[in-house]
Amino acid sequence: MALTDLPYAELVDYRPEVPEPADFDAFWDRTLTEARAHANDPVLTPVRDTFLTAVDVFDVRFPGWNGEPVAAWLLLPKGATDPLPVIVKYIGYSGGRGLPTDHLLPPAAGYAHLVVDSRGQGQDTPDRGEGTGTQWVEGFMTRGIDDPHHHYYRRLITDCVRAVDAVRSLPQIDPARVVVSGGSQGGGLSLAVAGLAGDLVAAALPDVPFLCYYRRGADICDAGPYVELAKYLRWHSREKVEQTFATLDYFDGVHFATRASAPALFSVGLMDPICPPSTVYAAYNRYAGPAEISVWRYADHGGGYGSSAPVQLAWLDRNGLSPKES
Repeated sequence: MALTDLPYAELVDYRPEVPEPADFDAFWDRTLTEARAHANDPVLTPVRDTFLTAVDVFDVRFPGWNGEPVAAWLLLPKGATDPLPVIVKYIGYSGGRGLPTDHLLPPAAGYAHLVVDSRGQGQDTPDRGEGTGTQWVEGFMTRGIDDPHHHYYRRLITDCVRAVDAVRSLPQIDPARVVVSGGSQGGGLSLAVAGLAGDLVAAALPDVPFLCYYRRGADICDAGPYVELAKYLRWHSREKVEQTFATLDYFDGVHFATRASAPALFSVGLMDPICPPSTVYAAYNRYAGPAEISVWRYADHGGGYGSSAPVQLAWLDRNGLSPKES
């Protein structure tokens, strides 16, 4: 593990020009309008026999892309009566919502916690969308790569925005205090939602975010999901290079960052080989809302590891998003 990207002094002001599609806003306005036309209320089912005496657990199903049901866990501090701030968690690459016992820290700190399954990656939300039959290499990066309308991340990002719509409708939740969060892929998804959901989001916690500046990630990474792009382009004609990145430009965290207004706390590991720090700073330095970044000098893709949560909780408290404000 070593520094393999730009020196820190260059990262601080790193602002590459990333091509933005001319119809970026229209594309996402149309996508979310279509998704919100499927206006079904979320369905909560209590989960029994979890052996958790201090937390109430609910299985949640809410309408995502094309109205398709998306699974989530809702965890609440036992006996909470007032509407609570909620931390919405998106999951890292190739993972799903897992088990309720995987997600106990936020309710232990007094927050409601919505943990959103990732379609096709978790076992509880299949990916039935268009483009799944398009040729791709292993993983999800190149599913539907020939057309942004069919690309996998159009469906997943839509699910994540709809998770915010769903959780804000629940009586247990204070709709003015919705925090979006996640690490790696989850960090990139939280950044996308912050850019798309506007004032529906009170704060964002993009932790070592993936899905930012795909072009550089594909060029310099030899580990992690960006490698899927290099493998795909290795075996396809050179004419597909610009077409591939033109599709991915619709899902780039750099463009979502320029549209976000909620306060954000990013994090970065300066020795991260999977989400290189230059890709994180490419988004961070264009974030339109107030933003801070936790820099973990000797960290890989784990960022601050166990030190991250206390930093994030303290930051939420300073920004008026602590449960003690309820």
